[in-house]
Amino acid sequence: MHDVAQESRDPVELLEQIGELRGRVAELEAQVADLDRLAHLDALAPVANRRGMMRELETMIARHDRHDTPAAMLFVDLDGLKFLNDCFGHEGGDAALIHVAEQLLAGVRTTDCVARLGGDEFCILLEHADEQSAIETAERLVNLVAGDDFLFEGQPMPLSVAIGVTLVERGDTPAAVLSRADQAMYRVKAAA
Repeated sequence: MHDVAQESRDPVELLEQIGELRGRVAELEAQVADLDRLAHLDALAPVANRRGMMRELETMIARHDRHDTPAAMLFVDLDGLKFLNDCFGHEGGDAALIHVAEQLLAGVRTTDCVARLGGDEFCILLEHADEQSAIETAERLVNLVAGDDFLFEGQPMPLSVAIGVTLVERGDTPAAVLSRADQAMYRVKAAA
């Protein structure tokens, strides 16, 4: 038996409705993609946030384990953020964080992940990086940040960072890599 209501529908009208629904689905998919992207970006600096970095780190560890691809994490601490906030106000401290994030982005490959973990801490995920290249990248970034003449409202703002380096090891967890990199950064600060 045929449904009379279905037979009475105009095929042109149905095609128009299908087109409208497809357009709406495409809009919703774009909104979901935008929200996902925003959920993984830092609110202040133009880099990933902790959530975005952890997602990238999980992927990097999986590639390392599957293909034995060398990989490293750099843990970056902006020196003296409290001092900068006290001297230049919180706007100055925010400007310093944004500037350091931009310097870190400029100093690594576009395929590397730069993230702000929160406060004055950043990390960088380096794929296809052995220990020597990771150390060289860290040294280059330290010099890049320290050698830059950054001005905030016409006043020179001294910027420096301490960077700890760790390699991804077989069977690592994101928490283990992050912890080792954090400890390496504190060893660098203690030695300074």
